[in-house]
Amino acid sequence: MAEQAAQAEIAPAMEHFDVLIVGAGISGVAGAYHLREKCLDTSFVILESEESFGGTWWTHRSPGIRSDSDLHTFGYGFKPWVGPPIATAEEILSYMGEVIEENDLAQHIRYRHKILKADWSEKDSRWTVEAVRLDTDETVRISADFLWMCQGYYRHNEGYTPDWDGMTDFKGRIAHPENWPDDIDYAGKKVVVIGSGATAATVVPAMAQTAAHVTMLQRTPTFFRTGRNAIEIAEQLRSLRIDESWVHEITRRQIMSDQSAFTQRCMTDSQAVADELIGNIRNLLGSDFDVDTHFTPPYRPWRQRIAFVPDADMFKAIAAGKASVVTDHIDRFTETGIKLQSGEELEADIIVTATGFNMNVMGDIAFAIDGKPLDWHDTVTYRGMMFTSVPNLAWVFGYFRGSWTVRSELIAEFVCRLLNHMRETGAKTVQPALRAEDADMKLFDWMDEEDFNPNYLKRAVSILPRRGDKREWRHTQDHWNEKKEFPAIDLDGEEFVYRSGTRSDLAAE
Repeated sequence: MAEQAAQAEIAPAMEHFDVLIVGAGISGVAGAYHLREKCLDTSFVILESEESFGGTWWTHRSPGIRSDSDLHTFGYGFKPWVGPPIATAEEILSYMGEVIEENDLAQHIRYRHKILKADWSEKDSRWTVEAVRLDTDETVRISADFLWMCQGYYRHNEGYTPDWDGMTDFKGRIAHPENWPDDIDYAGKKVVVIGSGATAATVVPAMAQTAAHVTMLQRTPTFFRTGRNAIEIAEQLRSLRIDESWVHEITRRQIMSDQSAFTQRCMTDSQAVADELIGNIRNLLGSDFDVDTHFTPPYRPWRQRIAFVPDADMFKAIAAGKASVVTDHIDRFTETGIKLQSGEELEADIIVTATGFNMNVMGDIAFAIDGKPLDWHDTVTYRGMMFTSVPNLAWVFGYFRGSWTVRSELIAEFVCRLLNHMRETGAKTVQPALRAEDADMKLFDWMDEEDFNPNYLKRAVSILPRRGDKREWRHTQDHWNEKKEFPAIDLDGEEFVYRSGTRSDLAAE
């Protein structure tokens, strides 16, 4: 007993916060800003596993890394973006650094803290998080009333790479854009980039500047959009010396309106949109290029993400002969490159596997409720941000067809409103629950394959929450309606179950 008492005296007290934010990327910084502005006297901490802020823009170091969304909408609504709409990682990190400094957020961020476990206690009405400090290997335990998951949706530093036959036979370098080696030199080298999504569209033109040749090897063609790295309405407003805050807001609205109209056309007039997108590529590459084989996807536009290629740099590299495209399936790797199912062999000094990422849903954290492991697939999502039977937790999952940040801020405003409502009403816990009218509602996988079907989502179906067939119980991707619906959510609606006080408080009563 004396020994236990002595240990208790020297054991550090577990810190407690009102809110614990996971991740200091775009979403986490947005959440922190809105907490500071809208939830006064709310204590919070951000735990970030990396050594700095930025998320994707900190961890990704591959050649040419840049946004594939415009920064007028990928930037925050509260801070004008004044640079080019498609920005480099360095420019995005600089912008985020200004947000952190201007709003005194650095004091709330703890870097190199990797969360391993999160356990909800019904008795105490709080989460206990266990993390390891990667700089000291020290175990840290922190409790919080509310958990705000802003860590993104894929594993940083561990991209998805299929296990092709013969990979160990290849004598050159193999690199994935998510764990790009610092010492790789591709100048004058033959490079094969496997993949044709937004990452490939960035890596190919960047490497083609100094490589001997870059070949983009794809299994299936992708839709692309091209255009100047500029927004006409922003340029026009600036020429009139309009205040940057006005330029930012007007430009954001214009872009989101255009995105919504384009998405609707993809649904209602998909062949016409496909013809326009493919026709643009024909114009860029010329009549002799086999666009039918290499740039004519077998699906309608926006069933997978459409990458924007600023100033058509990838297509200019192809047209100039610095890069090329091969559409085929891989048979195996060889000592000198890749053998294709067609029998052709692509020689390579370096192979870049721009083959996507692995989803981790909740940061690969072991979640439990009163010690019982939590299976997210057993839950139903409330508007893609909360989950049935999971108390005091919100998750940020952005838009596929628009900027992640736009939905991050919608969720941030909702979470702040919810936290203030709980404080005003004395509620200690809240969780969404199916209403009586939802009793017979059919449940489906997180995403409708007919609507959006990238492979990373297909691979993660079993670890994702489920959805219903009503708007409240799914992630709609519909910004123009969500921006009206979220502020109008009735926090006293039947779908929210509140409890006042901890169980020990109620027992005392």
